Amino acid sequence: MTAKRVLISGAGVAGPALALGLRRRGFEVTVVERAAELRTGGYKVDVRGSGVVALKRMGVYERARAVDVGMQRITYVKRDGRPIAALPADLLMGRRGDDIEVLRGDLGQILYEESVADAEYVFGDAIAALRDDPGGVEVTFSSGRSGRYDYVVGADGLNSVTRRLAFGESQPTHLGAYISIFSVPNHLRIDREEIMFFRPGRLVFAYAMGPDRPAKVGLTFASPPVGYDRRDIRAQKAMVREAFTGIGWETDRFLASLDAADDFYFDSLAQVELPRWSAGRIVLLGDAGYCPSPASGQGTSLALVGAHVLAQHLGEPGGLEEYERVMRPYVDKNMAIGRKMAKDMVPGGRLAIAFRSYGMRTLKYHPRKEQVIDKILAPMHEAANAITL
Repeated sequence: MTAKRVLISGAGVAGPALALGLRRRGFEVTVVERAAELRTGGYKVDVRGSGVVALKRMGVYERARAVDVGMQRITYVKRDGRPIAALPADLLMGRRGDDIEVLRGDLGQILYEESVADAEYVFGDAIAALRDDPGGVEVTFSSGRSGRYDYVVGADGLNSVTRRLAFGESQPTHLGAYISIFSVPNHLRIDREEIMFFRPGRLVFAYAMGPDRPAKVGLTFASPPVGYDRRDIRAQKAMVREAFTGIGWETDRFLASLDAADDFYFDSLAQVELPRWSAGRIVLLGDAGYCPSPASGQGTSLALVGAHVLAQHLGEPGGLEEYERVMRPYVDKNMAIGRKMAKDMVPGGRLAIAFRSYGMRTLKYHPRKEQVIDKILAPMHEAANAITL
């Protein structure tokens, strides 16, 4: 085929995965990323079912499996830190067979390293304007430079600029909670364990890959939509402090490390729901087009599967329509999982917490706990495998 020029906005997971697939088909690929350099580390993400198949098709599964975080158990604790119950992490989180759990940045780095020799990466720049015409897409960048491409792919996440420029304003659907994740000193000496603490409308979790490694802390709180400036990190940290100060366990100690954290993340638990994912020669991929919310545990798998399918069809007659036809049922099932899990993620009251604690205490002694959990998680497994690649 005659090489076609493709611009991908976003160098997280979806963008480099698509770059890898398109280069193998002979496309000329440029990836533009607003950040000054590749983001590494980050929080841990699951890759399940069809997402694993996509990694294998890309030829990077073994590299990804080698950096699995190796979580061993999940422990629920009381306000004073005493354990309620501990269960195997893979069992409780629904990882089966070849499923893996990796740091998001580690997976992104693998995909970047596999694609960078054949694709151009431009850091510290971003799309500022788009004009789609019969001859291609004229792109103006924040730096002032411009270029023309046969296709533009928005893989720039939940708050996608590409989506806004091509489709107009479309606010993600808020699922009733906000989440913050950041690194803290591992004063608890957590070793391949995730510790969870619940209060009404609040969830605190902490995990680490070893006693001498920093810990990641997540704070999730129920809330209606709140207007805030996405660039005002200080205001976001103030919201987190207000929601969690004094609730118990180690939470205040975690909050004391908030200002020193250089990887602070804050956003809504939200979904992106659109009637279509392409407009002319501009197409959306991953969270930019169909974010299922972090509560689903499926965002990374959707990004990987979407990249694999789009790489197969981009440039073909009717290719963008076929990409959507193949992906839509899979996305819809995972969206439903995201909505359900968001409701379950943050307990509404003391009775809900007591019921959850009782379930964890008794489940560890159940002679068929594997079958019980598999039955509970059956809809998630079905959604994770709801596409054939």
